[in-house]
Amino acid sequence: MDKLTSLREAVAGLVKDGDRVALEGFTHLIPTAASHEIIRQRKKDLTLIRMTPDLIYDQMIGMGCARKLVFSWGGNPGVGSLHRFRDAVENGWPRPLELEEHSHAGMANRYVAGASGLPFAVLRGYKGTDLPKVTDTVAPIRCPFTGEELMAVPAINPDVTVIHAQQADRRGNVAIWGISGIQKEAALSARRVIVTVEEVVESFRPEPFQIVLPSVAVDAICEVPGGAYPSYAYGYYERDNTFYEEWDGISRDRERFTEWMERHVMGVESFEEHLKSIRKEEVIKA
Repeated sequence: MDKLTSLREAVAGLVKDGDRVALEGFTHLIPTAASHEIIRQRKKDLTLIRMTPDLIYDQMIGMGCARKLVFSWGGNPGVGSLHRFRDAVENGWPRPLELEEHSHAGMANRYVAGASGLPFAVLRGYKGTDLPKVTDTVAPIRCPFTGEELMAVPAINPDVTVIHAQQADRRGNVAIWGISGIQKEAALSARRVIVTVEEVVESFRPEPFQIVLPSVAVDAICEVPGGAYPSYAYGYYERDNTFYEEWDGISRDRERFTEWMERHVMGVESFEEHLKSIRKEEVIKA
């Protein structure tokens, strides 16, 4: 079955208003192109799930896509705060944002439970912290074998998971190598999966530490070269640290942020056009 489609069609068909949506990628292979398409299609009331919300969630929150954020850390990596995220939490602009905060270990275990078909995961990490006081999805549980008190967290099963990868074939098999983060578990735990890739290939060449997601786990393949920019895709392009620094200034002011998004995201038809648009202003590397 050929699963190759355009990103516009994949988002239109698979992402619904009110969905629980996970866009995962840890420093590497962040699905920026997909996040822009979700913004362009004005998807709303989303519960956004991500272990490390960074620029793409700052943009989605600032454009009013999000109702709730489920996360374990948020920031502009190596730079500082996410100003649109902070504005939503502190001032309710452009709309109030509900938060559900976990640790990295808690989020990872929740994805693993979801991918394993289990209702919850068990870990020790929350004991002695204040997170159980502010997060309803952390609860004590007693081991039936030792009597030890542990902490339980519910499985994550997104309506849609979106990831970026290096390669896929037309049938929907996906190859990822380099830092893989939690992409595999996030995909296997979801009801629907969109994968953007650098290129579609006929067959995979073995790479060190390669992960291959099977076609049965994937609903749509979208070929979007550069689709992880400004993060990096190992073997294809490097991280653009300058863009992360520039984003700090762009996102601080509501008017400047909105104008930038209207010009470079809403005002273009594709991620390819987005890259051309920001290159004109020398915001990114040539």
